[in-house]
Amino acid sequence: MMAASGKLASFRLPPLPTVGELIKLYNLRAEKQLSQNFLLDLRLTDKIVRQAGSLTDAHVCEVGPGPGGLTRSILNAGAADVLVVEKDTRFIPGLKLLSEAAPGKLRIVHGDILTYRMDRGFVANISKPWEEDPPNLHIIGNLPFSVSTPLIIKWLENISNRSGPFTYGRTRLTLTFQKEVAERLTASTGSRQRSRLSIMSQYLCTVHNCFTIPGRAFVPKPKVDVGVVHFTPLVQPQIQQPFKMVEKVVRSVFQYRRKHCHKGVEKLFPEAHRAELTQEMMQKADVDPILRPTELTIPQFRALVNAYAQLCTQEPGLVNYEYREELKLKHLARKRNMPMDTVMDTQGSTPQSPLQPC
Repeated sequence: MMAASGKLASFRLPPLPTVGELIKLYNLRAEKQLSQNFLLDLRLTDKIVRQAGSLTDAHVCEVGPGPGGLTRSILNAGAADVLVVEKDTRFIPGLKLLSEAAPGKLRIVHGDILTYRMDRGFVANISKPWEEDPPNLHIIGNLPFSVSTPLIIKWLENISNRSGPFTYGRTRLTLTFQKEVAERLTASTGSRQRSRLSIMSQYLCTVHNCFTIPGRAFVPKPKVDVGVVHFTPLVQPQIQQPFKMVEKVVRSVFQYRRKHCHKGVEKLFPEAHRAELTQEMMQKADVDPILRPTELTIPQFRALVNAYAQLCTQEPGLVNYEYREELKLKHLARKRNMPMDTVMDTQGSTPQSPLQPC
């Protein structure tokens, strides 16, 4: 077994056309509407891969491999099984060439990572109990900007539910984001970049901003620099409530990020009972109502979410209340010159809105 691991660790790809040569060979161009940017410098792709930790004998899912630069670094790092999920058909021939150069190591899925069932992508015996060390499974990707935020939000919910890639255990992620998004994901209490994304990622994971790649390293050069972020799911989330409930409270608080936090809390409740329920929630949580959202710690958010959960238990209808939906109904009532109750009856119940990109 030791010998097999050593053999995998020392694997190197045979001589191949460079990534730049492949781009010319297959006449590949980065599509602006897909926010694609190629990273051709293999020293930088090697550096990204090192942030994931040891990949010896590892299983890896790479998101959006494109022309395969990062894929080469993953294979050269000793990964035993690399699953690449690529939506753009133009990149498949180049990836097949890479697969032929690494027999039995590279699997190609032509599909959308937002809908791909990663819980079916790997053998079950790599799973580790949640309370133990993470499995030898990694998600790595140089993500297109357009998909990075919705994708990490999807995966954070998967972590909360232990579903998707996290059916195997506390799967680690090493991903690229716009520098500003990377800073939000890792922002500390009181910092200017503290946001909803900070709370949602940090209550579920240890999040580390590894390093920044200058925009000039990419082809074509984006207008922003890029941050590499590493996530390790926590054994116990810092807030023990359903993901959607946590998201709803955090979203409400941060919708007035420059005002006192009670302004956002107010919007969790219908207008008729807003003042008394806000006061009750703030008192239950023992949180100073004049703190700014960026000043709240995760334990304070935990207290707020727990207080909100108690109120929802007392008044079950609260959980489905959405302030923005109420505003829409008010606007519709004025437009139709109808009573609010009549408009509500005609529209029916309103669904809870999903987390929007920060």
